[in-house]
Parts: sequence; C-alpha cells; structure tokens
Amino acid sequence: MADQSLDQLCINTIRFLAIDTVQRAKSGHPGAPMGQADMAYTLWDRFLSHNPADPGWPNRDRFILSPGHASALLYTLLHLTGYDLPMEELKQFRQWDSKTPGHPEFGATPGVEATTGPLGQGFGNAVGMALTERWLASRFNQPKHEIIDHYTYAIVSDGDLQEGIASEAASMAGTMGLGKLIMLYDDNGISIEGGTDVTFGENVAKRFESYDWHVIGTIDGTDVESISSAITTAKAETGKPSIIICRTVIGHGSPNKAGKASAHGDPLGDDEISLTRENLNWEFGESFTVPKEAGDHLGLAAARGQAKQDEWHAAFAEYRKAFPDEAQQLDDSLSGKLPANWEDGLIGLFETADPIATRSASGVVMNAISKGLPAFIGGSADLAPSTRTALDERGQIGPGEFSGHNLHFGVREHAMGAVANGMALHGGAIPYTATFLVFSDYMRPSIRLGALMGQQVIYVFTHDSIGVGEDGPTHQPIEHLMSLRKIPGLVVSRPADATETVEAWRAAIARRDGPTVMAYTRQNLPILDRSELAPASGVLKGAYTLWESSNSPQVIIIATGSEVHIALESGKKLSEEGIATRVVSMPSCELFDEQTKEYRDQVLPPSIRARVSVEAGSTKGWERYVGLDGASVGMNSYGASAPAGILYEKFGITAEKVAAEARKLVT
Repeated sequence: MADQSLDQLCINTIRFLAIDTVQRAKSGHPGAPMGQADMAYTLWDRFLSHNPADPGWPNRDRFILSPGHASALLYTLLHLTGYDLPMEELKQFRQWDSKTPGHPEFGATPGVEATTGPLGQGFGNAVGMALTERWLASRFNQPKHEIIDHYTYAIVSDGDLQEGIASEAASMAGTMGLGKLIMLYDDNGISIEGGTDVTFGENVAKRFESYDWHVIGTIDGTDVESISSAITTAKAETGKPSIIICRTVIGHGSPNKAGKASAHGDPLGDDEISLTRENLNWEFGESFTVPKEAGDHLGLAAARGQAKQDEWHAAFAEYRKAFPDEAQQLDDSLSGKLPANWEDGLIGLFETADPIATRSASGVVMNAISKGLPAFIGGSADLAPSTRTALDERGQIGPGEFSGHNLHFGVREHAMGAVANGMALHGGAIPYTATFLVFSDYMRPSIRLGALMGQQVIYVFTHDSIGVGEDGPTHQPIEHLMSLRKIPGLVVSRPADATETVEAWRAAIARRDGPTVMAYTRQNLPILDRSELAPASGVLKGAYTLWESSNSPQVIIIATGSEVHIALESGKKLSEEGIATRVVSMPSCELFDEQTKEYRDQVLPPSIRARVSVEAGSTKGWERYVGLDGASVGMNSYGASAPAGILYEKFGITAEKVAAEARKLVT
C-alpha cells in the first residue's frame, strides 16, 4: 500500500466496510457513508475525545450522526475505534436482535449518543447537548477546575437542513451563542429524487450567518488537511456555534453511481463494488477486510480515550477535595440519582386552598420541586406566563448566561422537543418543556423519539380542552390526549385538581426511564376534599376509586382531569336515585395499565359492565375501559368560540348527560 497514505488507507477502510455492511444486508444507504468517510475519519482520528471502553464517560465529546440513514458509517467507526461492536455485528446489519439497526438507536449500540433517522432531529439533539454542557460548566466549574469541558459535534445533511426543525434549532443555538457546538455539513447536492437544485436553492452560508453562526467554507470535504484546519478554526471560535460546509460526492469512488441519487438508498451491487475497488486502488478483494495498518491506527483511539478519561478522573478527584458538595451534586445529577429531600417541598401543598387551575397548581409544585432538585431545568415556547412554568428566583439562561434554570425556547415547539431530548441524553439535567396542548402536534416527532429512547423529559401542556373557551377550535385540543396515549413508552397524566397535580409531578420526577406528558387546565377547579374522598396518592397507580356510594356498585363512571368533578356530581345524583355508583379518577391510563391485574380488577371489576367515561376530548379509545357495552361522554367534533361553561353545556359534557348515559346502562 505504498501508494496510499495512512490517512487514505484508513478512510478507504471505513468506506469499504460501510459498503460491505450494506451489501451483506442487501439493504441500506451506502452513498452517504462513502461521501462522509473523509470528514468522519478526520474528526474521529484528530479531534473527538471519547473512550471506547467507557461510552458513558461524562466529559467525552458528543458525536451525532443526524442523517441516521448513514448508520453504516457510524457502526464502522465504532467497530474500528474499539467499541464493543465486533465485526459480526456489522455483518448482521439491519437484522433481528443485532446491535446494528437500520438507523442508529440509543441504547442498542455502544457509542450511539442518540436515535436519529427522522431528519433534523439529530440537529436539535446536538443543540440540547451543547446547551447542557454549557449549563453544567457554568454551574460546576471553578477557577483552575474546568471539570465540564467538552464539545458537541454533528454531521448534518442537505435533508437535515431542509427540515424546519433545523431552522428552529439553529436559530436558538445562534441566539444563545453555543460556541462548543460544531457541525459538519455534508453538502453533496443530492437527494432521493435527484439534485437538490430543484428543492434547496438557498445560500446555506448566508442563512447560517443570519442565525449568528460562525460559517467556514465551502471546503473540500475529501481533503483531510482542509477538514482538520476547519475544525481547528471552529474550536477557536468560542462565542458562536460553527458550521463547516464540506463539498462532498455521494457514493464517492463509485464509477457509475458517484454523484447520483442511485447511490443513496440501494446497495451498490457486487459488480459496482468491484469497479469501486479498482477506482480507489483498493487491492483487497475479500469483503469486510481491515488492513493491519489501518486497524492498528484507528485502534489507537482506545488508548487515547482511556488516557483522557484517566486524566479527567484525576482532575475530578482534586475537584472533589476542593469542592466536595458541588462534586457530590454533580455526581448525583449525572448518575440520575434524586436528592434524598427532593420531595420535601411537596408536603402540605393545597391542604386548604381556593379553586385553582391545574396549570397554576403545577406552577406552585414546580417551584417547590426546583428548590430541592438542582437538575430541574426547562422553559416554554414563549408561553411561561400562560403555562405557569417559570421557576422563581432560579435565574435565566440566555445569550452568554448559562447558570440559571429558566430556558427561553422561543416560538419553536418542534425544536424545543428535540433540544429537550438532547439535554436528557447528555445527562445531568431533568428537562421540561411547556406550551398549549393543541401545539403538541408540532412536537409529536420529538415526543415520539423521546419515548423511543426512554428519556426523562417532562412535557407540560396547558389549556387542555374546550375549557380554553373563547379562543375557539384552533386552540381547543380534541384528539390530542388520545393521540398522545397511543405513543408507546409515553405516560400521559391529566390530574383532576391541585392535590392530584402534586402526585402527578411526583410520579413524573420519579420516572427515570421515559417521558411524561402533563395536561393541565386553563380554568379553575375546586380542590377535592380528601377528608371525604380517597387520598390523591392513588394517582401514582394511574387510576383509583375516588368515591363510591356502595362497595357493590351497579355502574362505574371513569373520568380524567376537569371532568372528574362532573363525574362526582353525576355519581351523587345517581346515588340519590338509588343507583349504586363508583367514580374512578384515571389521570394516567398508562400507569394504570402497569398495575397488577388484581389491582386493576379491584378498581374496574370485570363483572361490572355498566361503565361510562367522561373526558372533554375524543371518545375514541375509551372502549378499552368501558367495553363495548359502555358509553363515553366527550367530544366527537371540533369545539367553538364561547365561554367554557357554555361550551360544556352545548357539547353535552355535563353531569346530567353522564347520569343519563349511566341510567341507560342499568335499566
């Protein structure tokens, strides 16, 4: 191999392993890995600080492959640099139970920092990671003790930059001045349908300059020294995020597919692989070959990474001696350990109080939590006064100021979700977001990925029903609650009053393995009298018997949120008529479904088939709990503009309607 430099040998090793990985699976995307191999190699070989032996080392650099379809590139890098990803796993690409799924999945593969694939999401995740690095550094670093000090790198594609979420996230990153965020843009000019000239004609450099990013390039994305110089320049700019525009060729080296859309989503085929070997002077005819020189060189990452981590641990030991309390707090935050006293502020809340909207009650609870939970951080999509999510006296996060706890996402719901996912993935933060429930539609892709990755993000959604009132159907959620409940791994919680709100937050903070939606009212609700009703701690089980006129009920009324009060009123009406009634508050279907069959049957005895649900949202889906013999009171149309009380009456979400439906079932 005297005619090839070591760098070029390593790059082609990466390139051909990716080609072979896709070809063996007869499925995948070879073109992007072939074009990105040079920039990926340069970054991983010369700059990326990571330890393959400990993928979770807290002060590692983060790397996000936002175009997740190029996963063969990432798996190849992980294998060659020493992660627990043997060659056999590359040969099992896209197969059942392998560590090499079609798109990178957090938790499935050592070294994968985020689940990517839906374009633009990785861009937003990277912004969240870079933000969290700055936040933790601002809070914990001390003079001569830079204990949190790392970069976030991402490769992004034409497709990523076309998605609106990238614009939102880029604007936010530029406004905040996230100087330790560096993105390499794979500018190959090709999309699935052909050249990007028909879909993507803007000047990307000018666009990112307008976001107040540091823009480098266009550079030759196949020239190692140009890439290296650009990354060095980017690292020197500490006040702005950087984007390096790298001109590349999709399917680099393929005589018949390079620069063409046909290189994107299909294996090259055996004949074209042979031609590509000849074209790139790759003398190895056997697939999955790693030349010794290349393997040895790329494998040096393991020793470098261990040395860097050892150096960091020694520095952290000195930090612990000098700042023991801060060190313990950082340890706990990074490990996800909750402080022993985090719940102390919740004791006695709302024991006596006037009617209060659950959004306002949530604000009180959040402020109580924030005093005992240093990792709690978040904000809203420019709606904090309405969502009641500002943390009092906890400081702001904004341009050049990262030590507070109140984020300002701006009117950027989609990016807000992806950024929050990135914050959770980074570690050290328990992030929350906030907007109106109807705008959860803007966040749904990010919420779904948060659930898929099992990340603890808390999505606060207020204005949760037609109770929004005069703002009308554009702002009145109908299908949203049921739609969110369909997302696997997501817990949806809709408490009935302030006391249930306390318990809903308790459950959300304690839930470390997935996201939670909190749905809150705009309108005031009475506080349920717990001296006459079951304790609010039943919320922790998702549903509980709130009240019953007899322990042998004839009919069960199941309700959530504000409609629990309607259910109680109708239950008491029925009881006065001699119909034994049970009222079940079901703030979270998901938590209820997790309970034992014994408990579920205790709350909803299978023998009692007369059941009525009441929720000011879509009725579709309530059949799961009321059965085919039951009835559902709710919304099967859009709302209207009118005062909330009028809307409930006109749409028939009343105690009288619920009682009437119950009577039909028992007579």
